[in-house]
Amino acid sequence: MAAMQRAARNRTITLNEDEQRRYAALCPRVSQPGVADAIYHTDAFELLPALPDQCAHLLIADPPYNLRKTYGDSDFRKMSDGDYAAFTRRWLEAALHTLTDTASVYVCSDWRTSMVVGGILGEYFTVQNRITWQREKGRGARRNWKNAMEDIWFATASPKDYTFNARAVMTRRRVLAPYREDGHPKGWVEYKDERFRDTYPSNFWDDVTVPYWSMPENTDHPTQKPEKLYARLILASSNPGDVILDPFAGVGTVAVAARKLGRGFLCVEREEEYCALAQKRLELAGDNPAIQGYVDGVFWERNTLAWQNRRQEK
Repeated sequence: MAAMQRAARNRTITLNEDEQRRYAALCPRVSQPGVADAIYHTDAFELLPALPDQCAHLLIADPPYNLRKTYGDSDFRKMSDGDYAAFTRRWLEAALHTLTDTASVYVCSDWRTSMVVGGILGEYFTVQNRITWQREKGRGARRNWKNAMEDIWFATASPKDYTFNARAVMTRRRVLAPYREDGHPKGWVEYKDERFRDTYPSNFWDDVTVPYWSMPENTDHPTQKPEKLYARLILASSNPGDVILDPFAGVGTVAVAARKLGRGFLCVEREEEYCALAQKRLELAGDNPAIQGYVDGVFWERNTLAWQNRRQEK
């Protein structure tokens, strides 16, 4: 098959044959004592039982949704709700022993799997919230609404004793109707002729873009999550030096965001190509630790002129 022809400005991360071999060789296949910040090339159901007890402070999981989808050399087949529930319980139970008593858990889902995932999480954890994020990208439909939203369930091992750094995940938004008190701005600041307010994040996120061809984090993975999305989860629910577990790593977005934010990671991925891409992304993160949309310790609203100017200045 001929190689895909890409536009000159396309920044999608790819691998040649030498890179595929070299980066894949960096991924251990079995749990090894003393191995930290690892992307394991194996099946999650094989590795999770071998990991140390209480080694992870945060679990972020993006399991296959209950849809027919091809991931590298593997096909995921749609199953009944009951079978998908059994699949979810199986990987959750395999991961339970790795979590600390104060750990937090985030599980991604689409609208169909969300109805299964939320109920099952409640069997093992305290469900704290459900985040819905607008990914926009999606196929239009003539007989239904375009599917442009996904859920992330937030749960904790302890009902009250868990990490949540709200001030670390403030969102900077434009002020459309600036209010003044005694002639002074109330709750907003001016930057480069625009007015902004830093707000606490809600459970609806409309400021995250799925990776696309002109973004330096993009790969050809069919369901890649954006670094900005995971950065918000990591900053809110972990502290520097904590370890994050990702049993369905894909092309390593959790690992990359964790490294950029000073956290450790244990990630598992069964597809060799995705493991290699994840290792390459980790290497690239050493040269460019920026996370698109996260500048000066705040998450900027999408398409914000001030953020674009600031990025150009850097």
